[in-house]
Amino acid sequence: MSGDDSRPLHIRRDGFGPAEDLRSAGPLTKITIGEGAGAETSWLAANHAVVRQVLGDHQRFSNRRRWHDQDEVGGKGIFRPRELVGNLMDYDLPEHPRMRQKLLPGFTLRRIRRLRPYIEQIVEERLDALEDEGSPADLIEVVADEVPGAVLCELIGVPRDDRATFTQLCHRHLDPSLSQRKRAAAGEAFSRYLLTMIARQRKEPGEGLIGAVVAEHGDAATDEELRGFCVQVMLAGDDNISGMIGLGVLALLRHPEQIAAFQGEDQAADRAVDEMIRYLTVPYAPTPRTAMQDVTIAGQTIKEGETVTCSLPMANRDPALLPDPDRLDVTRDPVPHVAFGHGVHHCLGAALARLELRVVYSALWQRFPKLRLADPEGETAYRLTTPAYGLTSLMVEW
Repeated sequence: MSGDDSRPLHIRRDGFGPAEDLRSAGPLTKITIGEGAGAETSWLAANHAVVRQVLGDHQRFSNRRRWHDQDEVGGKGIFRPRELVGNLMDYDLPEHPRMRQKLLPGFTLRRIRRLRPYIEQIVEERLDALEDEGSPADLIEVVADEVPGAVLCELIGVPRDDRATFTQLCHRHLDPSLSQRKRAAAGEAFSRYLLTMIARQRKEPGEGLIGAVVAEHGDAATDEELRGFCVQVMLAGDDNISGMIGLGVLALLRHPEQIAAFQGEDQAADRAVDEMIRYLTVPYAPTPRTAMQDVTIAGQTIKEGETVTCSLPMANRDPALLPDPDRLDVTRDPVPHVAFGHGVHHCLGAALARLELRVVYSALWQRFPKLRLADPEGETAYRLTTPAYGLTSLMVEW
């Protein structure tokens, strides 16, 4: 079991799925998040129907948190920490659609498709590095932790000479092994770099996300909003995709009969990626929702001001969503899973994530058709202290 009973219930995992004590929770139950003076009580939504209802109800549930005593329930007011300016997950209607509209030029299907050659290039470079490392090698260190940051830098428009430093700052900002002071310092340096780059691209818009937003919206997108957009893209995309690459490879190595889906047509690979995203669901939960009024769901009354934490892994393992949900079956037809969220806050980068994973899984087995675990009986090193579930290492040989 990879969980830890001292951890909040909604982030406990067992192998690829939710931990048993999370599975035994009802559709809607009270949990405690945090310890001591910082502990908070929240409702936990733990089935597909309830999660979709909460995430889709933008009239009665708010994404905003209260950051100041003068804020109203749901965080309505002028008090928003600087680090959340531009973070779409902290905006409600009608602000959210206006903010999301500003980002859309960076996520058009044409722009995502244009990234495919670069994604293929960076994946091939990392597979070259894996081969150079020699068998056995750590797939997490060489591939899973390197590909997402490089792709996101290309998306945002970070100059290639700056990318190693830029991704290092991002990783340090997320690294739970570092002190809060060191993580904060990395975050400040990360923000300073972004603001410098934004100023430069206002004069000469580039081909990336910042350039596209500046070209389309000009000063209507403020520097702080652009900075926040980019921070959100990096923090969400890097950890989630790294987790999916590592866990996905491990899942396929343990279910070798499923690998063929990535050795044929794109349509089969697309279906397989969607099933793996559902089956693994590396994000634990989106931003907690705050009830704007008393709401009755699943026979429980959620009082105004109370929060609901939505377990995405539990929702995606709900038998009401699909038969035999604990079985990985890459030939399944796609189901309306919630790994990318639901409603107006559905992940803007979902298409990019799917493309990136399809390229990684397909290229890996094309290059290493005999890929296998270096120590099949060894203990799996699950990653338990980062924002998204994953692996700390995965030793493979070929």
